[in-house]
Amino acid sequence: MSKRAIITGITGQDGSYLAELLLDKGYEVVGVTRRLSAPNTGRIEHLLGRIELRPADLLDQLSLMTVVDEVRPHEFYNLAAMSFVPASWDQPLLTGEFNAQGVTRVLEAIRRVDTSIRLYQASSSEMYGKVRETPQSEDTPFYPRSPYGVSKVFAHYITVNYRESYDLFAASGILFNHESPRRGLEFVTRKVTDGVARIKLGLAKSLSLGNLDAHRDWGFAGDYVRAMWLMLQQETPSDYVIATGVSHSVQELVQTAFDHVGLDWQEHVKTDPKFLRPAEVDHLIGDSSRARAQLGWQPNVDFTRLVTMMVDADLERHQSGRAPVSVY
Repeated sequence: MSKRAIITGITGQDGSYLAELLLDKGYEVVGVTRRLSAPNTGRIEHLLGRIELRPADLLDQLSLMTVVDEVRPHEFYNLAAMSFVPASWDQPLLTGEFNAQGVTRVLEAIRRVDTSIRLYQASSSEMYGKVRETPQSEDTPFYPRSPYGVSKVFAHYITVNYRESYDLFAASGILFNHESPRRGLEFVTRKVTDGVARIKLGLAKSLSLGNLDAHRDWGFAGDYVRAMWLMLQQETPSDYVIATGVSHSVQELVQTAFDHVGLDWQEHVKTDPKFLRPAEVDHLIGDSSRARAQLGWQPNVDFTRLVTMMVDADLERHQSGRAPVSVY
């Protein structure tokens, strides 16, 4: 009998890669999508004949309970969120409703319908914020620096609370930044690779960015969804940091991308204060020792390969005249 999985956020970067992985493993995949006035299926267009989409919303408890009751999944991957950190200052209340209480609603649906369902909750390195130690592990104290980070801390601890209170199999992945050609254009990695492609093809002359000194631990989303799946195959649930363990600055990202197309980044990049965060997160680097030891996980795609893959995909897209997929 094939396993069934529900994925919230299936139309996003991670959801699309995870759906591909689960289909390859023989799963029946049900994606939960919000009702929108326009379709948002660009990242999963190639999967639409192989997956089922059902309407539900993290803001609506009844819709979540209904879809869990009707599908009765073996695994539930909660990837839906207000995921763009800068926007969380503009919409802090909505960010909390989706990212914090939305997770509580998912947990309640599983608790009330079927406690045997295994839950993956997408936690975030942004929970570390003003970091207390470097590198960051599962035991590093949280100090979030944005409404997004604060909402993710609530979601993380409510997942732990339900696991310990109701004996649910609920695992959280504390994922550090993970990118791909499917990343939204508003994220700095994709903004850079798309900007480089546009400049190389003569479609733009400059690229405006914020803090070039910020450091991040960047990996490939395709590697990271494999870790999600591995977490739900264990005998007991736990929380895991998923990261490459190597940190790079935004300036290194920029230089790598421009070098790939034979351009000098300093001739094209401008810094603009409007892109600075109210409270910056300066240096994130993850210690994924637990995941490597207990899950047998390790990343396959390194930083340079990731950046060049994204630049090549944006070059190809612009040359073919295809529009980018929707932001969210």
